[in-house]
Amino acid sequence: MDNIDNLKEALQFSPNNIPLKLLLANSLLKLNRYEEAESHYLETIVIDSSNVEAKIGLSHLYFQRDEYSKSIVILEDILRIDDKNFDALILFTKVLIRENSIDLAIKNYQNALQINPKYVNDELDSLLRNSWQEDQFDDENDDSENDNNYLISKPNINFDHVGGMDDVKKEIELKIIHPLNFPDLYKAYGKKAGGGILLYGPPGCGKTYIAKATAGQINSNFIAVGLNDILDMWVGNSEKNLHEVFEYARRNKPCVLFFDEIDALGASRNDMKHSSSKVLINQFLQELDGVDTDNDGILILGATNAPWQLDNAFRRPGRFDRIIFVPPPDEEAKASILQIKLKDKPVNQIDYKKLSKSLIDFSGADIEAVIDIAIEEKLQSAFKTGIPKPIEYKDLTEASKKHRPTTKEWFQTAKNFALYANESGLYDPILNFLKIKK
Repeated sequence: MDNIDNLKEALQFSPNNIPLKLLLANSLLKLNRYEEAESHYLETIVIDSSNVEAKIGLSHLYFQRDEYSKSIVILEDILRIDDKNFDALILFTKVLIRENSIDLAIKNYQNALQINPKYVNDELDSLLRNSWQEDQFDDENDDSENDNNYLISKPNINFDHVGGMDDVKKEIELKIIHPLNFPDLYKAYGKKAGGGILLYGPPGCGKTYIAKATAGQINSNFIAVGLNDILDMWVGNSEKNLHEVFEYARRNKPCVLFFDEIDALGASRNDMKHSSSKVLINQFLQELDGVDTDNDGILILGATNAPWQLDNAFRRPGRFDRIIFVPPPDEEAKASILQIKLKDKPVNQIDYKKLSKSLIDFSGADIEAVIDIAIEEKLQSAFKTGIPKPIEYKDLTEASKKHRPTTKEWFQTAKNFALYANESGLYDPILNFLKIKK
């Protein structure tokens, strides 16, 4: 109080001293003496109409008094002249949050962070950022206004290029290929082309490959959607990105829309701590079968290594109503994969059937790794002799001893879910594959 009185006394001798008036106004604002502070801020602006500090102080005052419209008018005037004013951007962000203009608040906060990337504000971060996924992003690469030009292609592979997986092929044929080839027949039964199929199983067993082959089989567009296409560190942007993906697919029918690692987008809501994650899942469900959505002609394929982490709502009719286990390839499929992968490579009399029997628990990706190891060994030999030699049976068997199949660890986890969390019978195919009786 003594300081306030001293400032007032000093101003009596120098009434137009702007630094003194601002010091007094700021001191009064801290004491919540709003009317007195307001008068000194206004008097300062009368003396110097371009004084930004006085305008920001007055805007702070109106913000604290919940007079947001007055605060916005002042801040817009400041930013119109200087759109790089950091203090004005931060205050404007806070005001916009109070006005529930979240999109504008995010843009202003992003502008402020471009000026000062090291700035941290726990309050603003908690309100405007998706804290559950912040660590997935590199600040230098963040761009909330990315055009999201999704990679659309027409794959040059089809089911003939896929070794084995006959049950998977039959399900996909029933769901998408036959409806396109026999539209009148399906229409008679009220069935639409498209729908959702969820592929699950150990990594490296061809879930992504079968998705591409499906698009090639019907000569349709193929859109592969990754996590980086959807997830955004700013609140609300992930849902917008997901909607844009579906709209893009609807404009490019017939289309196979493929979501890899779909459990990262649709994890169980019961396990989530952050509401922003739940909103994204609700948006996903809305896009799948909402009242205003038209996904006729779109096959939505999802792939996951952890189906037990996916929200149960995704398995309802009209969403992912076909859930298919993609196991490691059997011996016939392994032989087929070996032939496909070794095509156009120098080989010499390989007994594919015999070799496939030795590749126990190997996935398609494991087989490809074995071939790579064998090729590297051949290259090392060629470097010494200068003579490239063809790949032989013994080269592949030796290479297989150097690579541990990656499916074993997955089945250890999957077996527990199949035995103890399998009320609906969803994981029965895992038990059948492992030859375990319930």
